[in-house]
Amino acid sequence: MQEVPVRLKRETDDSYKILIAPGLFEQAASRLAGLFDGCAFVVVSDSNVAGLYAAALTAKLRELGRRVAAPIVFPAGEQSKSRRVKSRVEDRMFRSGLGRDTVVVALGGGVVGDVAGFVAATYARGVELVQIPTSLLAMVDSSIGGKTGLDVPWGKNLIGAFHQPAIVLIDPRLLGTLDPAQFRAGMAEVVKHAVIRDRPLFKFIEANLAGIIRKDEELLAELIARNCRIKAAVVEEDERESNLRQILNFGHTVGHAVETCCGYRLLHGEAVAAGMCVEADLARRMGLLAGEAARQVSALLQRLKLPVDLAGLKISAEKLIELTALDKKARQGRPKYALPCAVGEMARAVGGSYVHEVDERLAREALLEKGALPSS
Repeated sequence: MQEVPVRLKRETDDSYKILIAPGLFEQAASRLAGLFDGCAFVVVSDSNVAGLYAAALTAKLRELGRRVAAPIVFPAGEQSKSRRVKSRVEDRMFRSGLGRDTVVVALGGGVVGDVAGFVAATYARGVELVQIPTSLLAMVDSSIGGKTGLDVPWGKNLIGAFHQPAIVLIDPRLLGTLDPAQFRAGMAEVVKHAVIRDRPLFKFIEANLAGIIRKDEELLAELIARNCRIKAAVVEEDERESNLRQILNFGHTVGHAVETCCGYRLLHGEAVAAGMCVEADLARRMGLLAGEAARQVSALLQRLKLPVDLAGLKISAEKLIELTALDKKARQGRPKYALPCAVGEMARAVGGSYVHEVDERLAREALLEKGALPSS
């Protein structure tokens, strides 16, 4: 036998900046033109956002003498996080003659970021990505950290890649056109960050909720920046989700299963809100979280008019348990949960892991308590 070693040990620096400022979108073209000299650009957006912002950004890049393909637009909604839509985006890019010197600009919410990010990760074996999030959820969560992914019939985000953006440009003024339900759904991720890492942020949200819902510009800029710092700190320590980054999945083990069961008729943040309430109750049943803390989480989500249980969704506990076994955190068919031990702190399991194996009986009890249907 002959052995040929392939030594690929190397250090890479994928650091990038998140810039947050009201009115920043007006400067986006000039910043991108200065950052990517000699590159071609393509803006990827959805049918909700493209008409508001894509043409203006593309036109400004052209005015600056940059090569810019026509914007690529797909239908808004979770159903577009599919292999079919990804292929269509790639086909459009090929037909536009775009090569490896392309910058993909993801202009939209979480779905746009996931699809455009995955395209950037794989097109020509990887091209540059810029995130310009237009939804609160994308601003505080999905545009940061490099996760991209598509949904398949077996579950959410089960195909994807890690691909860090070169820069993230966040303009809170873009939230002025965001649908109120989408804004509230984004607040679910804001509450999640507070629960997993930052009790003072939780108090800040409680104290300033009226102004936040009113989209006060100063409050939003502060809220977004605090959330970005939390997400950035976690990603810096654990980019590939080997341990610490799994705390960001609080509410998502159940939440993703709920989304799949409901055929994505719930917004992601709505499903995560319900998932957080189930998982907080699960933590209480396991003796990890005080009942009062679980009630605080539920009360804040309720003030945001987000789902705090599964009542009325008509989904069975058994189906949810089955789907949690397909979750990305699951090992050997056993689901894992990231669970809080206090508002602002996550519980560690034996060995220091931030994910916990949960007895199926306890999971079933928590799901039934929160309104999942018993098996017939």
